[in-house]
Amino acid sequence: MLMNTFCHLPGIGPKTERKLWDAGVTSWHSHWPQTGLPLPRTILESWTSHIQQSFDNHANRNPSYFAETLPSNQHWRLYSDFQDKCAFLDIETTGLSARAEITTIALYDGRTTQYFVNGDNLHDFPAAVMEYRLLVTYNGKAFDIPFIERSFNIRLPHAHIDLMHPLRSLGLRGGLKGCESRLGIGRPGLEGIDGFVAVLLWAEYRTQGNVKALESLLAYNIQDAVNLHALMVHAYNEKVKETPFAASHLIAMPALPKRSFEVDPDTVGRVLRHHYSPWHPFTPVPDARSG
Repeated sequence: MLMNTFCHLPGIGPKTERKLWDAGVTSWHSHWPQTGLPLPRTILESWTSHIQQSFDNHANRNPSYFAETLPSNQHWRLYSDFQDKCAFLDIETTGLSARAEITTIALYDGRTTQYFVNGDNLHDFPAAVMEYRLLVTYNGKAFDIPFIERSFNIRLPHAHIDLMHPLRSLGLRGGLKGCESRLGIGRPGLEGIDGFVAVLLWAEYRTQGNVKALESLLAYNIQDAVNLHALMVHAYNEKVKETPFAASHLIAMPALPKRSFEVDPDTVGRVLRHHYSPWHPFTPVPDARSG
C-alpha cells in the first residue's frame, strides 16, 4: 500500500491522492500523465525528487520517514511494507500514577515472543526493542510509549501505529478487549483478567514469591501483544478496502502462536478473594488501554 501512497508528499492530501488514483497515477512507478488535475506548479516541479526520496527510504527500511510525512490517520499504511521490522508492544504497570512502575513488557513480532520482568531482565528491553523500526500498540501514544520513555530515560525513535485510532475510525471502541470481543478474537482462560487483576498478580508475586502469579500475569501481558497482531491485520484490511487496491493488498489473518505461559485459576481466584470482601465492594481501576 505504501508504494500506492502520495498523501505523504508536500501539498497532496487524501482527496488529491484519490484524484491521482482515478486519473491512473496509482503507484510511485507511474509515469506522470497529463491528468488535467489543477495541481500547483510547485508540486509538479518537486514530484520527481520526492518520489525518489520515497523510494530511497523504502529501500533503506526507514518507516520513520513516512511516519513523519504521512497524516497520522494514515499511519496504518506502514504495516504491510514494514512487517519484517515490526513488533507489537504491551506493558503492565503497578498503576496509573506518576510513581507507578513497569512490571512486565511483552514484545511480539509475529514469530518470536520476548518478555521482560521488573527485577529480572527488564533492563534488556531497550536493546531488544531497538531491533525493530515500527511499533504497534493500543493507546500506546498516551500510555505505553511515554511510560517506557520516562521509566528508562530513553527516547523510542520508532515509527508507531497506535491501533486505537484506526479501529475507532472503523467503529470499534470499548478498549482493547472490547475490540477483540466484537471481532471474535478470543483469549481462552484469560477472560476474567484485566489490567486491575494484573496489578494484583504482580503484588502477589512480589510479596509472596508466587511464581504462578507471575506466570499468570505474563500470560495476560503476552496475549495482549499477540492479539494486537490480529487487530492490526484486521484494521489494515478494512482500510485497504476503502482504496482501489483491495484486490491485491489484503493480508491473511495470522495464526495464534503457542502460549508461553498459562493462567493459574487458583492464584487468580485467591488474589481476588484476598483483595475483596463483603465489606469492600468491587471497584476496579480502569484499564489504562481502554482509551
